[in-house]
Amino acid sequence: MIDAIRQRLATRALGPGQRLPSIRALATTMGVAPATVVEAYDRLAAEGVIRARRGSGFYVVDAAPSPLLLTDREPRRSRAIDPFWVSRQSLDADPRTPTPGCGWLPSDWLPQEALRRALRGLARGGGSALTDYGAARGSPALRRVLQGRLAGLGIDAFSEQILLTASGTQAIDLICRMLLRPGDTVLVDDPCYFNFLALLQAHQARIVSVAMTPTGPDIAQLETVLAAERPRLYITNSGVHNPTGATLSLQTAHRLLNTAAAHDMLIIEDDIYGDFELEPSPRLAALDGLQRVILIGSFSKTLSASVRSGYIAARPDWIEPLIDLQIATGFGGPGQFAAETLAQVLTGGSYRKHMDELRARLARTRPRVAARLQRLGITPWLMPRGGFQLWCRLPNGCTATQVAQAALADDVVLAPGDVFSAARSAATMMRFNIAHCEDGRVFTALERALQHEASR
Repeated sequence: MIDAIRQRLATRALGPGQRLPSIRALATTMGVAPATVVEAYDRLAAEGVIRARRGSGFYVVDAAPSPLLLTDREPRRSRAIDPFWVSRQSLDADPRTPTPGCGWLPSDWLPQEALRRALRGLARGGGSALTDYGAARGSPALRRVLQGRLAGLGIDAFSEQILLTASGTQAIDLICRMLLRPGDTVLVDDPCYFNFLALLQAHQARIVSVAMTPTGPDIAQLETVLAAERPRLYITNSGVHNPTGATLSLQTAHRLLNTAAAHDMLIIEDDIYGDFELEPSPRLAALDGLQRVILIGSFSKTLSASVRSGYIAARPDWIEPLIDLQIATGFGGPGQFAAETLAQVLTGGSYRKHMDELRARLARTRPRVAARLQRLGITPWLMPRGGFQLWCRLPNGCTATQVAQAALADDVVLAPGDVFSAARSAATMMRFNIAHCEDGRVFTALERALQHEASR
């Protein structure tokens, strides 16, 4: 009981000066005897955390603000399966360190020459593209390019319905700022991209999850969760799902949208992996017409994580407050330099050629890496239609967290399954980035780590 109250104070669900629930109300909510609440309140009052006002109740003591420590939020996770820790390991790794746990392609897999040509063109042109902020909605040229790309997916969006952001992550952050309040319930896939979990922690959301199947979320479970939890928002991937590689089927997409409408749930559809598909799978935004679904994306996975720009495609009445939020929190999205660079690359034939070659290279690499993993007893959950991730089950008796920690001793960064799972249901799973598995040190470290774990 006392820990539950401390957690609400630590995450600012109860702020300075705010009245705590009455003893009877909290006892009913928590399913405990009133005496248990009295004891907890008395202990916290003795510590000076709360104070009683005669005839009024208990209040949080006014104090100097303290930092919101995201890693202290419940449930408490080992740093080895904490999304911030895993991200830091990948971002801070020495360039010579194999990182099959990271979420991006090696630099030599990306179109560096096309980027250089675009940069040279901007440098020759000079002017505002090298120095100025972008427009409130972002570069008109890049938004026109995006409008055409969305139309190819069956998504009709005017240029005014597209907002450029500094990244795909910032796009989701802005939407959460607009739609969520601390304590709101948000639905994610299980497993899901682990930075969804990190971002939702930052927004002090309550996270619930639905199991992912090879054709999308488990609809029967989804209906049960929505009826019980009434989530405000659902965040998911379209195209190739991260981390599982699943592909949404048309039947599942229709049932998902019908269920969302019945329970008044909004959807953020992250299309960052869409270009890795040879043939596009259904997009929720296309079927929904951008009414209940907000589509976001970026080009950090296919072009450059250095020249960053994301985007939001949504209803016009949602774009307006999102523009204001972006100005308030970052004074706009990507500058003209980044946006015009990306527009030039995307409008030339080089991007189409690059993606054709990239998909072919990944198609050759995927079975080769899968075979090497299988020789170690590591089994892919499915063979994806595209992308660069393999979601795999470790041999019996091996825990992914322990394997990842052992591999880190050999300077190999892995991504254990539970970091992707809000329900902590993926202890024996591991995500592998196949483009970073060409280095023999990965498999040497894996074999040693698996042997060490099996002998425990």
